[in-house]
Amino acid sequence: MTPELPTDPVGRLQAAAEVAEACLVQAKATLSVRFSPEGRLDRHALDAGQHAAHGLAWAAAYGETLRQTAAWAGELAAAGALDEASLRPALLLAHEYLSQLAGGLPMSQGEMVRPADLGFDPARLTPLIAELAPHATSPAKARIVALLEAARGQPSLEASGLDDTHQAISQQFCDFAREKITPHAHGWHLRDELIPLPLIEELAALGVFGLTLPEVYGGAGLGKVAMCVVSEALSRGYIGVGSLGTRSEIAAELILAHGTDDQKAQLLPAIASGAMLPTAVFTEPEAGSDLGSLRTRAVLQDGQWRVTGAKTWITHAARADLMTLLVRTDPDSRDHRGLSMLLARKPRGTDEAPFPAQGMSGGEIAVIGYRGMKEYEIAFDGFAVPEADLLGGRGGQGFSQLMATFESARIQTAARAIGVAQNALDLALDYGLARRQFGQALTSFPRVSDKLAMMAAEILGARRLAWFSARAKDAGRRCDLEAGMAKLTAARIAWACADNALQIHGGTGFAVEQPVSRLLADARILNIFEGAGEIQAQVIARRLLEGAN
Repeated sequence: MTPELPTDPVGRLQAAAEVAEACLVQAKATLSVRFSPEGRLDRHALDAGQHAAHGLAWAAAYGETLRQTAAWAGELAAAGALDEASLRPALLLAHEYLSQLAGGLPMSQGEMVRPADLGFDPARLTPLIAELAPHATSPAKARIVALLEAARGQPSLEASGLDDTHQAISQQFCDFAREKITPHAHGWHLRDELIPLPLIEELAALGVFGLTLPEVYGGAGLGKVAMCVVSEALSRGYIGVGSLGTRSEIAAELILAHGTDDQKAQLLPAIASGAMLPTAVFTEPEAGSDLGSLRTRAVLQDGQWRVTGAKTWITHAARADLMTLLVRTDPDSRDHRGLSMLLARKPRGTDEAPFPAQGMSGGEIAVIGYRGMKEYEIAFDGFAVPEADLLGGRGGQGFSQLMATFESARIQTAARAIGVAQNALDLALDYGLARRQFGQALTSFPRVSDKLAMMAAEILGARRLAWFSARAKDAGRRCDLEAGMAKLTAARIAWACADNALQIHGGTGFAVEQPVSRLLADARILNIFEGAGEIQAQVIARRLLEGAN
């Protein structure tokens, strides 16, 4: 029997957020004694105690998700728009996240953090978990699936809580993805093809590449919430298309914040129009997350920077026209202080000649998913970049310039992850309704409907956290903590949704011709790039513990 909804559902959600916050406060106080014994964070102790420190990061992300879900529900209730389809997944999410905080929170498939690791008393969670338990039963989850079935093909659940402008943007790009991306995405993946240029031109005409740029540079002048909405909608069709805007977003933000007037005037309108496709050239074979140990060097000779070194995992590199290229310009430095950012233009390559530029060579890295833009390794041997193309005209600023873009990049990655997760839910729901076993649709079996309902609940929470981070960024507030939490949780949720969607498909889903098999491969990268999950949790933990002193 489906449980009745509580008389004060927003109050229950707010209570869940408050009790999670109380546990977090206790955990921070306990761990501060361990990691900051003299009132200052001990980095060596933090490294040695990563399990507890990273558990704190996850617990904080859960607490923020519950807080933003409660705030969203309160706004909908005040507007008279809080319906059953929104409320039931939110109540399920509150029960599940409190239960995990009390009993064991999965940081990965084989790593569980428990209250004893964090030093808080789980007993305070027990009463509310019991109160919310009826909304986490199989009948309650089956009701969520019925509501999902009734809303199939509509963007209302995805856009709930947006203003009219963002609702319209969501509708436009959901329709675009459904018509222009979804029917072709799996073919591009199977054939390992680059996303067709005509589609990129259509995206450019829709303003995707200048979405957040000021109008004076040819952009749409919209904020990061619009970026989230567009990235999610496009990634719901295919993560490769949803990721096209990321490189433009990073390059544009770097140039807008740090470029000279000439660099802004020359490059930003071309990026906004899609005439110039950028790529981010940061990672090296021996320097992934550790950018401070980067070795690629640039030496100034006769008015040109001569670049020598190797880069790897460079997305969309062959087709790109502009590289935001992180190099070491101070040969005596051994850390991030000797790094600079070059705005290096290059000719577009082809499959036969990916890098037709003097002093530059490389090739494709074969990957299991995320194929639409392809990954490359690049070798530089005296590659020339004009002296004037040093970002901002200032050397030694590359690391700090790059760090300033990570908030936006991680917010957008969270949005892409949500799009992949939503696609997985779409495919799993469609298959579960169509496939019949033992005379019944698969969705009538509790283990199937339980999976679908939990997918919907976690996607709802991830979306709230991503939009909260985006609004903080739009307001000009520091939001590296919130953006990191959004990316950390959304990446895991995308993987879980893809995995569960394939499980619902059974053996059929394991076939390469099934789109759900692509989603599993695509989702896996999300916990690695733009800050691997472990690095992300370390950064979050450090920020939390530094703020506790």
